[in-house]
Amino acid sequence: MKLLFRILLLCIIALPVLAKDPVVHNPLARYSDEWNDPKYTACNTAANASYLSAKEKEIIYVLNLARMNPKLFCKTIVLQANTVSSFIDTSSEVYYKSLVKLMSGMEPLGILQPDQKCWISAQCHAASSGKTGYVGHDRQTAECRKKMTFRGECCQYGISEPVAIILELLVDQGVTSLGHREICLGGYKVMSPSFQPHKAYGSVTVLDFN
Repeated sequence: MKLLFRILLLCIIALPVLAKDPVVHNPLARYSDEWNDPKYTACNTAANASYLSAKEKEIIYVLNLARMNPKLFCKTIVLQANTVSSFIDTSSEVYYKSLVKLMSGMEPLGILQPDQKCWISAQCHAASSGKTGYVGHDRQTAECRKKMTFRGECCQYGISEPVAIILELLVDQGVTSLGHREICLGGYKVMSPSFQPHKAYGSVTVLDFN
């Protein structure tokens, strides 16, 4: 009887632990069954990064999927841009069509790992920018300047859905340097984003890369 009680007690204790680790589905699977291949779970590098929110983890997941299979991302996401975001001008030769040309012939890139120092840097800037409505990369407080850690940074305003955030940064509409695209598809090893409310645009996402 004592043994049965101990087994039941252990089962009760284990239940909340198991509940903390739900199955994370591929965020691109709703666009194509091709993304259901088990190999793409390797892109979910932030699954155990406790300092990141679920949305922030998904942003890393989506960008890693784009980097791991650029051609499939182009076919299933970029070429279906109007179903992902209503803000993209698909007639643009400079921005949209140049991304299609690039990613349709691109070889796989290394996937990014999360990094807590990058997140601290991004979180401080996103939070302080959001409170004041600031737009840009300059740190507005001494605290954020002290925490600043990145070699590449992307800031996106007004979009809250991770797939749309990454697609917008890759298209980089209106940014003549295509700096966000180059950073997202660059030779970085780590990246962490911070998603925060923004006074002027509703939301801001800062992604810091190293």
